[in-house]
Amino acid sequence: MAVVIDQPVADFQAQATSGQTVSLADLKGKQVVIYFYPKDSTPGCTTEGQGFRDQFAAFQAANTEVFGVSRDSLKSHENFKGKQEFPFELISDKDEAVCQLFDVIKLKKLYGKEYLGVDRSTFLIDANGVLRQEWRGVKVPGHVDAVLAAAQALNKA
Repeated sequence: MAVVIDQPVADFQAQATSGQTVSLADLKGKQVVIYFYPKDSTPGCTTEGQGFRDQFAAFQAANTEVFGVSRDSLKSHENFKGKQEFPFELISDKDEAVCQLFDVIKLKKLYGKEYLGVDRSTFLIDANGVLRQEWRGVKVPGHVDAVLAAAQALNKA
């Protein structure tokens, strides 16, 4: 079942960079931003990741952990994270379990060909594991600022 605003998000476990296993249950007490992006080292995904990187201290100050998710391998993630100096972990979702939980796999078109791809989306989960806000079909410019403002407001609530 896909996530629903103002409802608890089902716990999941996923492999992430730095040899970590990310579990929503382990993050109770902290707000969590999970952003889904199509592919490592592509222009839009790099720009979006850099935005989260550049605002990382502000997210930390708002008691918020940040995770990027794509279907790329851990090796690809490690290279992308290292090259861009991301201070947050990237989750490898090769089997699409996390993508399916958040319902971000969509039919897309590129040069007239249809394929199933990751819809750029971001989710804000409160300290109790409840989904509080979602952004789907994200356009990168200004997006990180909107997510940060929401995380800061939720942290003060």
